[in-house]
Amino acid sequence: MKIGIPHEIKDNEGRVALIPYAVARLSSAGHDVYLATNAGEASGYSDDSYRSIGATILPDSQSVYAKADLIVKVKEPVNEELNWLQSHHILFSYLHLAANPELTQRLRDIGLTAIAFETVSEAGRLPLLAPMSEIAGRIAAQYGATLLYSAHQGRGVLLGGIAATERSQVVVIGAGMAGTQAALTCAALGANADIFDINTDKLAQLHAISPNISTHYAYPEQIHDAVIKADLVIGAVLLPGARAPHIITERTVTNMHKGSVLIDIAIDQGGCIEAIRPTSYASPYYLSHGVVHCAITNLPGAVPRTASQALSQAILPYVLMLTETDWRNNKQLESGVNVAGGNILLEALKNT
Repeated sequence: MKIGIPHEIKDNEGRVALIPYAVARLSSAGHDVYLATNAGEASGYSDDSYRSIGATILPDSQSVYAKADLIVKVKEPVNEELNWLQSHHILFSYLHLAANPELTQRLRDIGLTAIAFETVSEAGRLPLLAPMSEIAGRIAAQYGATLLYSAHQGRGVLLGGIAATERSQVVVIGAGMAGTQAALTCAALGANADIFDINTDKLAQLHAISPNISTHYAYPEQIHDAVIKADLVIGAVLLPGARAPHIITERTVTNMHKGSVLIDIAIDQGGCIEAIRPTSYASPYYLSHGVVHCAITNLPGAVPRTASQALSQAILPYVLMLTETDWRNNKQLESGVNVAGGNILLEALKNT
């Protein structure tokens, strides 16, 4: 099969979908791999490192789209990339279509097959979303700590405090991979972290891990009471393939401390904080109701080498599955197909 890896063009997106070691595996299996010039540079992988293991380097992404049948990339196609996609393509990437009906329709109009990393399911897990969720959770905690600085219009609070000062208060909504990592990172920095979820098994596991993590069932009024007292709030709610529900209302936000920080990891799926809008690393936050709002849509893009290594090892087995002629009979991949032949196939997407 002809496999294409384009250069990511989203703001401050340095990840590459497949690192050279993974491409070597595809080449040894007899597949032709085409890479856009400098596609791996921001992750620390030169064109020569790909060329040396059998990849063909093409001058630009447009050439990659023209040559390949399977397009493997990190983020959803934007701008001119949509003009380069054709009906024969299989697109394999993060898509988050529930929050983007315009992109959904465009992919339907093109007629291609679009498989989303975030909806590929195996034994109740989301193996291609998990590594980026882990990274996003950690970054949210670390970045949130810096946004609390007064230089960023934050409260001027050191996450965790020091001796003879009060500990900072953190609230995390959602105890999935991202929320768990956010809570653990904040707790490791010394903060008191309250985490909310409706999955009591996950809450029990977290309760046993750290003495400064308190777990709570996600009662709306209890969330409200905790959020308005918090220094940092991280939203990490996930409904696989579906739009995120608004858990934190604007009424709650208006009652928060001035200079407190909101970070919405769920923004790719529409966000779990009411009225929050997407931001980017070029303009990462804004002030509303006196509260710092941050909703960067590609948080892991800030650590491209780590993220590319983690993503590549996760998706490689599935890329190999897609090269098989009978891949449509594969149950794991079937769960990931969002759009094909002009039709929406993902049930969660049909209901948005």
